[in-house]
Amino acid sequence: MSSNHFASLTFPIINKTYEQPTGLFINNEWVASKSGKTFEVTSPITEEKLCDVQLAGEEDVEIAVQAAYKAFKTWKFVEPSVRAKCLFKLADLIEENKELIAQIESLDNGKALHCAQFDLNLVIECIRSCGGYADKNDGRSIVTDANHMTYTKREPLGVCGAITPWNFPLLMLAWKLGPCVAVGNTMVLKPASATVLSNLFVCQLIKEAGFPEGVINIIPGSGRGCGNSILNHPLIKKISFTGSTGVGKTVMTQCANSIKKVTLELGGKSPNIVFDDCNVEETIKNVIKGIFFNGGEVCCAGSRIYIQATNEEFYNSFLAKLKTAIEEIKVGNPFEEGVYQGAQTTPDQFQEVMDYIKAGKDTGLKLLTGGERIGTKGYFVKPTIFYDVPQNSKLTQEEIFGPVGVVLPFKSIDELIEKANDSDFGLGSGIHTEDLNKAIYVSDRLEAGSVWINTYNDLHQNVPFGGYKQSGIGREMGIEAFDNFVQTKAIRYKIRVPQI
Repeated sequence: MSSNHFASLTFPIINKTYEQPTGLFINNEWVASKSGKTFEVTSPITEEKLCDVQLAGEEDVEIAVQAAYKAFKTWKFVEPSVRAKCLFKLADLIEENKELIAQIESLDNGKALHCAQFDLNLVIECIRSCGGYADKNDGRSIVTDANHMTYTKREPLGVCGAITPWNFPLLMLAWKLGPCVAVGNTMVLKPASATVLSNLFVCQLIKEAGFPEGVINIIPGSGRGCGNSILNHPLIKKISFTGSTGVGKTVMTQCANSIKKVTLELGGKSPNIVFDDCNVEETIKNVIKGIFFNGGEVCCAGSRIYIQATNEEFYNSFLAKLKTAIEEIKVGNPFEEGVYQGAQTTPDQFQEVMDYIKAGKDTGLKLLTGGERIGTKGYFVKPTIFYDVPQNSKLTQEEIFGPVGVVLPFKSIDELIEKANDSDFGLGSGIHTEDLNKAIYVSDRLEAGSVWINTYNDLHQNVPFGGYKQSGIGREMGIEAFDNFVQTKAIRYKIRVPQI
């Protein structure tokens, strides 16, 4: 591997240095882009340049796809136990390096180190879980009559394309890569250009884990150049995309030109519901985790907080306690001790968050706490909550994707359900109550792919995750994730009466 495709980077505060790959990862090698172009990676913590990375274009996509297509011809017939072994080894290697990889994620993304560590633990378990499924991709026997033997096989699709977002760079890689290769597909993945470092670092471990050449190819590039080339390539049979709903619609439209299988994990504006019989202390923790974890850059963030107001004393008391708890949140450099919320990841997203806060103030919304930038360097925002917000407010209806939540009171279950479902989105939701009957009744009526009861953002590698309505198509994680990466073949054999 050429030394030209590595840069020496240093983490702030802890002053630890490591070697960062900066090339395109194609056919198990680091290569330069055919155009010779690079792009700059900057840190949201300091707004300073970290390094230059090779910029993949249409020619590079073609090379990567051809490598993946060639590899698929043999990888699809490799014994499932061999594919499992590669995934298990990759999980082990990530676990051995997880402290360093979490630090890379924080440096590049700006997220607090505890968030990056949470991501890495789930990354490891997701990849292991996929390894365990590799030899369980079974078809079924179908009894139709005495004259036929009929069965099905679940076969891989071929070369799969993946486009991942900047909020969970490595976790989204794991969610897509794991089930894809476990069942015999190969992959060409484009990470978000704002956060490529952890993906590229793990490429070294992919090769070390024993994946053959061409099975996994990771090529950073722009959405318009590299991304569109992936979407339009005729040899790519499936696209897995995570990102905004707006871009997701474009992805779906472009994939129609070549009839690709598509899964979309898109935006959200999730309701987080607080009943007056909840455990207040635990619920406040869950409300904070729901909206301020990962700086609010979470598609399923509980950004619409519905609080029962039949008892005004409870409503006002809960708001007061929530305000106190939020103002104790430490925001700052992810490498500082005790930091809960780091920087927003990109300058554009930082500005969008600040614009929503300004819109809230300009329209006279009541500010419970926050509403300001922190410092003048780095993209840091005070955790912000507006309260008594109308259902039709811009801040209630639109995804902000940052540390900004709105509180809306409710006085009946029918009113609550109507308001909670009054959204174009349907990704996550939360219910906080000690009444099991109430929890089940409301959860059955919420239009959301996930309902967390007395918890929030509580992901597990065996539990499917995905959305209703404008929040997407298909599921990540769990057994359901493998359905995205297979096609079913029916085999029917007519039995003749044997002659002796």
